[in-house]
Amino acid sequence: MGAAVSAWTLANAVSKTGQLGVVSGTALDLVLARRLQAGDPGGHLRRALAHFPQPGVAERILKRYFIEGGKDPEAKFKSSPMQSVKQSPLLEDLLVAGNFVEVWLAREGHDNPVGINYLEKIQLPNLASIFGAMLAGVDYVLMGAGIPTAIPGILDDLAAGKPVKLRIDVRDAARDDVLWQHFDPTRICEGNVPQLERPKFLAIIASVTMARVMANKSSGKVDGLIIEAPSAGGHNAPPRGRLQLSETNEPIYGPRDIPDLEQIAAFNLPFWLAGSCAGPERLIEALQHGATGIQVGTAFAYCAESGMSAAVRKRVLAQSARGEAEI
Repeated sequence: MGAAVSAWTLANAVSKTGQLGVVSGTALDLVLARRLQAGDPGGHLRRALAHFPQPGVAERILKRYFIEGGKDPEAKFKSSPMQSVKQSPLLEDLLVAGNFVEVWLAREGHDNPVGINYLEKIQLPNLASIFGAMLAGVDYVLMGAGIPTAIPGILDDLAAGKPVKLRIDVRDAARDDVLWQHFDPTRICEGNVPQLERPKFLAIIASVTMARVMANKSSGKVDGLIIEAPSAGGHNAPPRGRLQLSETNEPIYGPRDIPDLEQIAAFNLPFWLAGSCAGPERLIEALQHGATGIQVGTAFAYCAESGMSAAVRKRVLAQSARGEAEI
């Protein structure tokens, strides 16, 4: 749940129970820059940055963005670099450090696994972001909202300290007009790129067809699947067939949109079910279908450890209790 709802506080709490706590990898460059300008209450970001392998990167970020005591409430946040195919050194620093900080804090104080979630359809930040998470020892990378067949091989190469590239999808581009983004960890690591543990990769999918593509056409090993039903919050796949909308302009899903779990199980990959699964009965049902477990998102948005502000949480929960549909 991005940006900063599935924050390190939530992932840390979940992982301490022995489950897989997952942070959102969305916009962590902006999240880091703005939290520092807000004064870094509690000193958590500075504590994590003190462990960043290249002190020069942390020092540059702190010098540019940290404001002791926080900025004046009426002052605007200092701007951060825009995403681009060829990223500036400052943007790379923020992406790598922002992801490092979030994962490092999520892993602090326990030895249980931590994951991070990215979106295939938001491509430009992903290479530098993944490397930052890997520097912090992330155990799982989850990705959906597209067909992320290139990511498993990129994980292999980054673990070996190699430069990587990602084909960038450009709307209305000619077939022969191929655009690549490149990321070389040598600059961040000042020529001394460490050997890293390759995190496990979980593809977030919604159909047997997508499971087949990820299992058979990915550039490296896919370690598991997360099967999102149409009721899952976030970046759902569109309904199969002709698009029909409800009276409230929501897409209408039908039987064809429910994945066949027997066919999913035949790929011999661990899988988790997502989408209105946040309850003991649904967990039991998922296990009976051969799933390893369930993924819970929205329910955790309203817990105390969520990155959502306490005022917004309180307002939503109060209105939900009264049965109000709008917030």
